[in-house]
Amino acid sequence: MSAFSKLRNFGIPSGFRVCDRQKRNGSHECRGYCVPFGEEALAHVGADLSPDSVTSTTQEQPNSQSGSRFFLWALKKKRLLSSASRNLVIEMLIRKDWFAMYWKTLEELKGSGILIGSEAFTILIQGYAKMDMTEKAIESFGRMKEFDCQPDVFTYNAMLQVILKKKLFLLVLAVYNQMLRSDCSPNHATYAILIDGYCKTGRTKEALKMFDEMIQRNIAPNKIIYTIILSGLCHGKRVDDAHRLFNVMKEKGSRPDLISYNALLNGFCKLGRFDEAYAVLRSMKKDGYALGVNGYSSLVDGLFRAGKYSEGYAWFIKSFKEGIVPDVIFYTIMIRGLSEEERVSDAVKLLNEMNQRGLVPDTYCYNAVIQGFCDMGLLDRARSLQLEISKHDQFPNACTYTILICGMCRNGLLREAGQIFDEMEKLGCFPSIVTFNALIDGLCKSGQLEEAHLLFYKMEIGRNPSIFLRLSQGTNRVLDSASLQTTVEQMVESGTILKAYKLLMKLAASGVVPDLMTYNILINGFCKAGNITGALKLFKDLQIKGLSPDSVTYGTIINGLQRVDREKDAYEIFDKMSKNGCMPSSAVYKTFMTWSCRRRDVSLAFSLWLKYLKDILGRENAVKALEEHFEKGETEKAIRGLLAMDFELKDFDLAPYTILLIGFCQTKRVDEALMVFTVLDEFNIIVTPPSCVKLIHGLCKEGKLGQAVDIFLYTLDKGFILMPRICNYLLKHLLHSEDEKEYVLDIVSSMKSFGYDLGAHLHKTTKFRLHGYLTKREMKNASLDDN
Repeated sequence: MSAFSKLRNFGIPSGFRVCDRQKRNGSHECRGYCVPFGEEALAHVGADLSPDSVTSTTQEQPNSQSGSRFFLWALKKKRLLSSASRNLVIEMLIRKDWFAMYWKTLEELKGSGILIGSEAFTILIQGYAKMDMTEKAIESFGRMKEFDCQPDVFTYNAMLQVILKKKLFLLVLAVYNQMLRSDCSPNHATYAILIDGYCKTGRTKEALKMFDEMIQRNIAPNKIIYTIILSGLCHGKRVDDAHRLFNVMKEKGSRPDLISYNALLNGFCKLGRFDEAYAVLRSMKKDGYALGVNGYSSLVDGLFRAGKYSEGYAWFIKSFKEGIVPDVIFYTIMIRGLSEEERVSDAVKLLNEMNQRGLVPDTYCYNAVIQGFCDMGLLDRARSLQLEISKHDQFPNACTYTILICGMCRNGLLREAGQIFDEMEKLGCFPSIVTFNALIDGLCKSGQLEEAHLLFYKMEIGRNPSIFLRLSQGTNRVLDSASLQTTVEQMVESGTILKAYKLLMKLAASGVVPDLMTYNILINGFCKAGNITGALKLFKDLQIKGLSPDSVTYGTIINGLQRVDREKDAYEIFDKMSKNGCMPSSAVYKTFMTWSCRRRDVSLAFSLWLKYLKDILGRENAVKALEEHFEKGETEKAIRGLLAMDFELKDFDLAPYTILLIGFCQTKRVDEALMVFTVLDEFNIIVTPPSCVKLIHGLCKEGKLGQAVDIFLYTLDKGFILMPRICNYLLKHLLHSEDEKEYVLDIVSSMKSFGYDLGAHLHKTTKFRLHGYLTKREMKNASLDDN
């Protein structure tokens, strides 16, 4: 069917006709009104309205009159109900920028008392959205009330798509709630739009909520929605839930397609569960699907993330043999994997290979290589490559600069990191939260706490939405997400949706906002510097800003208070933590245990750990039995019982045992510390070097040098290289002992064979004493030989 025939079927009224005549000698022969379409438009059912082919009986603005007449006819006759007709008008609006004329037509209809259907506004919303004029699209939706027009499901769907694209989730929720309150029933498309939008931004919880709501409304999920939610679950690392949904999908008779299989394969690969990933591959093959470039990319990416570089590279080679042509994503995965394996030269070769194949490496490819150079400490080469990107129009993004800044900070090059940060801002490349956090952390670690605090304030004052809210809202300040959501809901309900949009966009445009991690880094810096007042001020400030402290925040503050001997305050913070609904993590309990041991109270440390186990496991009787063993002095029974519980729960954590072992050493209960060591060794649990150091030190002090030597030989067997201080301490005690001196030669010989650099490791006094001992020994042996 020709384009003209399609237009005739569209129902062009009498008085209008389709004109395909060409302009001749600057004139046009048509009379009356015509609906013109050029050659290019014919292929798209009238997409290009040429001004030369639109004529009128009057000379004044023939285009506008023709277009206006057409819009009037289409809107009055309800000719815009089908998606095809709406798309046609949208193309007309976009190609000729006839939005103003369209609004004028709506005003005329309103003035004539003619009811306007919601499809008229759906066209405007979709047209503005295609032009990336989001504000105009939202304004169109908000003005529907002026025309006594109620949005239908298509209008709401169009609106939801527009604001989801901008990730304005508070506004999405407000519009969706308005849809429900207006008795407009969501359809498949509504839920597909919402679920897809939430999934793509990692908001799996909200996506599942919509999925459940859809089922409650008796809307059966179709293949598209199943695939969307399945992909979202995999993206959110909930691959077991995704697998169950995959099986439900099959049971419901919805045959999974290649996209579903690839999503599941990718989910298992990202978690390093390759047995299940290979099972998915077999199922794919059974259902007649072949592994494509996306599947190979997922496999190789997963293997590289798991450190299985040779296996990943083998799949890459296999893809070539199968005739798979790598795309930019596949190359980027390979380049990143090779860079992580410190095969940066091979990664650079792949960059060149991409160019030879006609693929343009993007900044992600370059960033992978720059990251590789930074990880290897080759910062000059990383910087050079960043400059190379600029020369080849592949401009560095915020991630490029952040990688370089993190690399510089890790290597203590804070001045250079600061220079890159300044360069970044001058070029209009806005720092991310990670960029700020890297710099603040680097400054804190180097003791430049004042500079770190200044950078924090720069970040906060320049970009904090709460400041904008305080200025814009006056006394009705919005300081947290709950009150902000209420504000947005009220705006949408009152019809000021555009105002709500502008508010949220201003917040989004405000850029980088100090998040909880930023506060935690700075609080930790203050605590380590002994400035607990500054740390507590930040702790209070983050809560005023609407952030909730997490277990790390509380743990850091508690540790800081313990550092300055404010034990009582630390326990008060601990109580507040539980009251505020933040469950203390094991790290918080370990902090209390460590400080209890330092204060020579190992019993309290043990009780604290048992309290933690009781709170998370609820096994009160078992925990009480362990506590009774410890109180009776039956330490070995208590430790063995604790180990048995850990193994039963398959949740072994060495840290509490290490803290207790060191605590026993600190309280001069070395025999009990040695018992803990022996029990752990019996269970094939490797004891940490700090525990071994404390044990050697304690045993030497008590004159139990034979056992101290055994512990030292244990460290050699496990491949630990201990610090010079403890090695010299042990040798000094052995050289002073008449009974244990014979161990010295064995230890020195073993140290040498296990990789110790004796010249650098042994102190001058130790070398002097060792030399004296060896000289006496030689003299003694010589005299024995003479006799």
